[in-house]
Amino acid sequence: MASSGARSYKALSALLAYPTAELQGACGEIQAVLHQERLVPAHTLPALDRLIAELASLDLYEIQERYTVLFDRSRSLSLHLFEHVHGESRDRGQAMVDLAAHYERHGYWIRANELPDFLPLFLEFLSLLPRDEAHGLLQQPLPILEALEERLRRRGSTYIAIFVALLAIAGSKAASVPLATTADDDPDDLEALDADWEEAAVTFGPGGAADADDACGKSRLATRIRAEIRSVHDRPA
Repeated sequence: MASSGARSYKALSALLAYPTAELQGACGEIQAVLHQERLVPAHTLPALDRLIAELASLDLYEIQERYTVLFDRSRSLSLHLFEHVHGESRDRGQAMVDLAAHYERHGYWIRANELPDFLPLFLEFLSLLPRDEAHGLLQQPLPILEALEERLRRRGSTYIAIFVALLAIAGSKAASVPLATTADDDPDDLEALDADWEEAAVTFGPGGAADADDACGKSRLATRIRAEIRSVHDRPA
C-alpha cells in the first residue's frame, strides 16, 4: 500500500514534467498536496511555492521554452538518471531494461514514449510504494540529485526547488561519486550541443530483464541504481 506521502511524490513528478496547460490548471491542487501531506519539509515549501506560481502565471510557451533549454538542450541537466552514469553507452540499455522490469513487477507499466530512468517517472513510481521503501529508493540516486541541484543553482533556476525538496526528503548526503556528466554545458552553445548529441543510439533488446523471481524485489531497484552509479569507478579515464 502506498504511503501517506504518495501524492507528494506525484506532485513533485508533475512539477518536473514538461509544462502543459493541464499542469498550469493543476498548480493549485499540487500546492495544496505539498502543504497538506507534510512529506516535503516545511523549509523547502516557499521555494516550491515560487516555482508553482511561475508555472501557473507565466505564458505557457515561455515556460515550455525555459524547460526545453534547461532539461532537453543541456546534457548535464538531463532528467534521465542513467544518462549521468553511462552517457549514451550501451551499458545504459541493460540498466533500463532491468529498471523497467522492476517497475512491472510492482504493477507499474511505462508508456511507450517514456524511458524508465526519466526522473519524473521514477518519482511517480515512488508514489506507489510504502513510505519507508520509497524513502530508501530515493536515497539511491543522491549523487545525481545533488549534481543537478548544484547545476540549477549556478543557473539561478527556480526548478532548483524540486531538487532541494527531494534532497531534504531523502535526509542524507551522498558519498562523493564521479558522474559521466561532470561538466555543466552551455545550453546557448548550439554547435557544441549538436556535436555532443551526435553519438550512437542506445540499443534496447529483449532478454535482458532481471529474473522474474522477485524474492528480493523491494531492494533490487536500490541495488541496481547503486551499482550503476558505483560502476563509474571502474570506467577507464
